[in-house]
Amino acid sequence: MDDHVDDIEVVIEYIETHLNGKLDLERVTEAVHYSKYHLHRLFTSIVGMTIHAYVQRRQLTEAAKLLVFSDKPIIEVSFICGYESQQAFSSAFKSMYKIPPSQYRDNGTFYPLQLRFVLHRNLAKRNFTKDDICLAKKVDITDWMNLMRLVIDGYPVMNEADYLNEITKCIKENRALVLRDDNILIGAMAFSYQSGSIEFLGIHPQYRKKDIHKLFLDVLMEKYLPGKEINMTTYRDGDKADTGHRDLLKRLGFAEKELLIEFGYPTQRFALSPETKEDTTK
Repeated sequence: MDDHVDDIEVVIEYIETHLNGKLDLERVTEAVHYSKYHLHRLFTSIVGMTIHAYVQRRQLTEAAKLLVFSDKPIIEVSFICGYESQQAFSSAFKSMYKIPPSQYRDNGTFYPLQLRFVLHRNLAKRNFTKDDICLAKKVDITDWMNLMRLVIDGYPVMNEADYLNEITKCIKENRALVLRDDNILIGAMAFSYQSGSIEFLGIHPQYRKKDIHKLFLDVLMEKYLPGKEINMTTYRDGDKADTGHRDLLKRLGFAEKELLIEFGYPTQRFALSPETKEDTTK
C-alpha cells in the first residue's frame, strides 16, 4: 500500500481543509476523483478507520477545542463543525465524549478524539521478531509522543502533560518497550510490574498487519511478566468511540472482566492469563 500514501495524503489534506462543512464519502471522492469503493478500501487499509469515522472524530475534536477555548454559542460550534443542527451535533458529541457539549465546556478541559493523521513512506517489508523489541530510552520520548498522537483513538481522556510525565517515569523504571523500523517508532508499550497491567500499547497503523501487538505480548509475558495475568482496559461494548480495540483484545486471547470508570470515562478491564496465552500459541 506504500504506493498509495501520496493519494491518501491528498485525501487527508482535503478533509483537514474542509472540517468546517459537511463531509461524507461521496463528497470526498468527488473532490479527489476516486470511486467510493476504492477510496473506502484504500483509506481504511492505510489509516485504520473509515473516512466517516476519521471525519467525525476530527470534526468533534475541533468542536471540543472551540467549546473550551472560545465563547462561541454551541449552535454556532455545531454549524462550524459540519452539523446541520445543534441537536444532531449534541447527539454525536455525547456519543463520543460521553457528556453533553455544555458540560464539556463547563469542565474546561480539552482532549482530542483524533489528531491529523501523518503517514510514512518506505515501510519495511521484513517481518519483525521478538529480538527487535527493546527497552525504551529517553531519546525515544519525542517519537513515543508522536506515536501516541497517531493512535489516540484508543485512549480517551488523554492529557498530554500527564501522559508525558508517566511515560518518562516508565522509561526510567525500565517498564517501557519500543520497536523501531530504522528511524520510525512503530510500536510502544508501557506496563506495570506490580499490577501486570498494560498502561499503553500503540502500534503504528501502517504496520498493524504484521502481528506486532502479539509480538509485544509475547515479549512481555516471556521476559518481563512471566506467569502473571496481563490486564488492559478499553472501551465498553457498544461504545461508538471504539474503532476496533475491543475486537483486537479478543483476537489476542483477552477475556472480558469488570466494568470500570477511569478518569470519568466508562471502560472495561480485559485479562489474559498465562494459560490462555499458552493455548493460543499451540
